[in-house]
Amino acid sequence: MTDHHLSRRHFLQKSVAAGLGLSVLGQHALPVFAKESGMKLGLVTYQWGKDWDLPTLIANCEKTGLLGVELRTEHAHGVETSLSSRQRREVKKRFADSPVTCLGYGSNFAYHYTDQAEVRQNIEGTKEYLKLCKDIGATGIKVKPNGLPESVSKEKTIAQIAASFNEVGAFAKDLGQLVRVEVHGKLTQQLPNMKAIFDQVDQDSVKVCWNCNDEDLLPPGLEANFHSVKKWFGDTVHIRELNVGNYPYQQLMNLFGEINYEGWILLEARTTPADRIAAMKEQLEIFNKMTNA
Repeated sequence: MTDHHLSRRHFLQKSVAAGLGLSVLGQHALPVFAKESGMKLGLVTYQWGKDWDLPTLIANCEKTGLLGVELRTEHAHGVETSLSSRQRREVKKRFADSPVTCLGYGSNFAYHYTDQAEVRQNIEGTKEYLKLCKDIGATGIKVKPNGLPESVSKEKTIAQIAASFNEVGAFAKDLGQLVRVEVHGKLTQQLPNMKAIFDQVDQDSVKVCWNCNDEDLLPPGLEANFHSVKKWFGDTVHIRELNVGNYPYQQLMNLFGEINYEGWILLEARTTPADRIAAMKEQLEIFNKMTNA
């Protein structure tokens, strides 16, 4: 992509963000993602974008100011490894011609299984989707551990997960991609266990994607758990609706602010509002207030 194109895209992102900030916030300051802090609100197509085709998804992100998107598997936008080279170029061009950043792919690949053939299948599948991410101009893939099987020692499974991350991480690095590990799964979403996994990860292309689980609040508490893995944070964080439930989002945003985080805060919404466009705008307004606090 040329420097001129990059400059144009940067201008479009700032302009859309600023315009929406004025309309949503009235006399308040412009949205945080137009400021120096670097934190930006985006969307995971988990629920709110699952039935939008790609042009609709991009248009709705533009309308609402959620200018980054993580594409989930098997959703209506249809960005899968079955795409031909031409179709991959078309996806890349759609994003390049918009102010919306395609962050990559939200997969269900995991590596905790006791069946080694299943582990290998997940590793090889991850590699194929990493190729897709590169081809569409994205920057990485989201994967996860999904538990610690009772039939195997905790230490063995943790070592297996870490070894799998190292393999796919090395592959990702060669493609200029990231492997974003969602803090997910029974037991593995407990931060001490996630830290134990990453203590054995030696690939700097493998990053932690904070996931806003209730387990984050287990002793020794949110702040200590946050700091225990912060050195592995990448460029994405998953949140749910900021005004639903009891998760201490303001405290979390303050913690990210303290480390000058410059990644994407991605909305992985779970509710079913009648008007998703209005709901996305509402989440942006709340986010801006929280990150300006």
